[in-house]
Amino acid sequence: MPRTTLLRDWVSRQFPGQDCQIEAASADASFRRYFRVTLPDATTRIVMDAPPEHEDCRPFLKVAALFHAAGVHVPEIHAEDPDQGFLLLSDLGNATYLSALNASTAPKLYRDANIALVAIQRASRPGVLPAYDRALLERELQLFPEWYVARHLGVTLDAAQQATLRSVFDKILANNLAQPQVFVHRDYHSRNLMVSGPEFPANPGILDFQDAVYGPITYDLASLYRDAYIHWEEDRELDFVIRYWEMARKAGLPVHADFHDFYRDYEWMGAQRQLKVLGIFARLCHRDGKDGYLQNMPTVMAYLRQTCERYLDLRPLARLFDQIENRQIDVGYTF
Repeated sequence: MPRTTLLRDWVSRQFPGQDCQIEAASADASFRRYFRVTLPDATTRIVMDAPPEHEDCRPFLKVAALFHAAGVHVPEIHAEDPDQGFLLLSDLGNATYLSALNASTAPKLYRDANIALVAIQRASRPGVLPAYDRALLERELQLFPEWYVARHLGVTLDAAQQATLRSVFDKILANNLAQPQVFVHRDYHSRNLMVSGPEFPANPGILDFQDAVYGPITYDLASLYRDAYIHWEEDRELDFVIRYWEMARKAGLPVHADFHDFYRDYEWMGAQRQLKVLGIFARLCHRDGKDGYLQNMPTVMAYLRQTCERYLDLRPLARLFDQIENRQIDVGYTF
């Protein structure tokens, strides 16, 4: 039976005798799809369609409960059928942070996002979510040479280039793994944060948290302020990050007492995420036929280059980018 027929039959069983309208709401970078159900009284719900052969709804349910207990705004679960891969959720609307952010709205929206992030992190405890351990971080980093370098650029790294990549990866991993551990949403950015309407005064509505883990404290912050889909000049970015850092310190979270040290961790964590994201965007294009993410690659690479140029231990990676992208290599650095 077609998946859409299964979905319509399941929705009908949730609202017997009611004439429901079902329309596509959104899709994401996975196999999940979302549909908006409009009831006769104009009430709306969202159906998550997660084909069980590809996706598992249970992590979403678990993390939703954890985040709700932390006091942040996540969808309410109205019905669930993990075996078929269907969830019926409250509707957090259409207004993403990405659609609403501008120079005037950013301070308030990001303050709300910082408050929610601190609440999630304060609720953290080990042994509840999967560990963002070395093995997982390493697998994510390997997406870069496999999909961005080899598949997207069509470049085969020689032995020296592979050694450079390995050396820099090890330094990034060492920094990431030394950071304090908290609950990590893992995709805390402007497309997964929703501007709540008056019926839900708590911003932001938070989506797409099913891959949450227990890992480095700066990861979600790097996702938020080094966002692939929106860019701020660094003076604005610094202001947003400082405000989080001050809030986190006041809340008793284990952040560095010196902001310079905290910002270094934030940038190095961002480098790990940016390497991963470049690999994922390339894979989405070349394996899954989703080429819309290619337009966001320059923003991600700009973040990564900025960090690599700033820190001596990461500069060999910037020089490697010059080589594989056929750029003129600066002569001022020797290694």
